[in-house]
Amino acid sequence: MNRAIIISGELAQDHEFIYPYYRLLEANIDVDVCMLEGKAVKGILGTTLPPNKNQTVKTIDQIKVDDYDLLVIPGGVKAMEKVRQEKKIINFITKFNEKKKIIACICSGAQLLISAKVVKGRKIAGYYSMEDDLVNAGAIYTDKPAVIDENIITTAHYKDMGPWMREVLKKFSK
Repeated sequence: MNRAIIISGELAQDHEFIYPYYRLLEANIDVDVCMLEGKAVKGILGTTLPPNKNQTVKTIDQIKVDDYDLLVIPGGVKAMEKVRQEKKIINFITKFNEKKKIIACICSGAQLLISAKVVKGRKIAGYYSMEDDLVNAGAIYTDKPAVIDENIITTAHYKDMGPWMREVLKKFSK
């Protein structure tokens, strides 16, 4: 299997969705998209997500952990505040982690990792304003371009998407 799933919602950070989406496609990885709303949405900057009009958008009820090898969680604080309230998405992330499948998370996407209770004792990057939240959830806050802790690869900011996705793809290819 060589499949990835991107989970997000309306008002996600556009580049944090689009950059990994196209990097995965470039690497010949099948990419599915699951949106909280179950349809294409607008990012915080107004881009339609997913950007490919032919991309089918799934709901959380249409995806299964065993169908994917890689989970990408883009940021966008307004999106994450809503997405993290969907318990089925949080349970999906928890199960994905339990199976030690690769989770690539950027910026405020770390809110979902906190809600899924997968950060305790782990080195995790997240948006700078979330440092206290991550530490209070038991994470070891680390601000580097690509933070790797077993199966979870995180970065704090879209300025580091290049190094972050390089490490995600390197780990995925092993």
